[in-house]
Amino acid sequence: MLVDSHCHLDRLEKGIDTRRLAEHLAEAEAAGVGHVLCVSVDLDGWPAMRALVDPFDEVSVSIGIHPCHVKEDDPDAVVLAQRARQDPRIVALGETGLDYHYETDEKRRSLQRERFAMHLEAGRETGLPVIVHTREAQEDTLAILREAGIEDSGAVLHCFTENWEMARRALDLGLYISFSGIVTFRNAEALREVARKVPSDRYLVETDAPWLAPVPHRGKPNRPAWVHEVARCIADVRGIALAQVAEETTGNFRRLFSRARVGQATWSSAST
Repeated sequence: MLVDSHCHLDRLEKGIDTRRLAEHLAEAEAAGVGHVLCVSVDLDGWPAMRALVDPFDEVSVSIGIHPCHVKEDDPDAVVLAQRARQDPRIVALGETGLDYHYETDEKRRSLQRERFAMHLEAGRETGLPVIVHTREAQEDTLAILREAGIEDSGAVLHCFTENWEMARRALDLGLYISFSGIVTFRNAEALREVARKVPSDRYLVETDAPWLAPVPHRGKPNRPAWVHEVARCIADVRGIALAQVAEETTGNFRRLFSRARVGQATWSSAST
């Protein structure tokens, strides 16, 4: 069984409803995907996202604010932690982190750092892991994680695109590394080298759907079923069977997102 450890089900299609989501999840199930983590990017859209996935037992959710969506009036760590405790389907905080590629204003970057630290504080309060987005912000990302004592709650660097040095330092802090469809791209040899080196108990696979569709689907809206292509690429890189990648990544997901009911329920009848 595979787990898509990071996707955005509410954004797979414009105006997606429960019927269309059921079709996507049925396709994923047919491809061997037994659980999906639907990741939050802002709090304004979170209630609608949560309502959309509610009929599907094997979908977990996170709650948090993407660094590109941070605002001056975002709630503090206490409020975020309270909201996370109220819903057993919430298995993580985030996605949060730093994105300096799209944000060049120092004031906005400072706000990103404050919100990142806030999510990490909420993670410590709840014991929930944190989903971390980082782009062109290696040193600040690692420094904030180190200062937060991230080992207490755990975290994953999702959609990893950095080099082995960044991965090694993150692993030293106890983080997990998650690979998306980018690992299948022709020009991603350095990333495939990271995928080869990461320890077997510290990596995950994801789609980040609807973005970053893997080869051979590049240029199309991504979907959870295609996490199979990511896993197959990593199996080739590591020289192991696809079944072993599935076993390792699903076990790693269970360990990191311990609140998730992976394999403890079946896909809801709404998906058939």
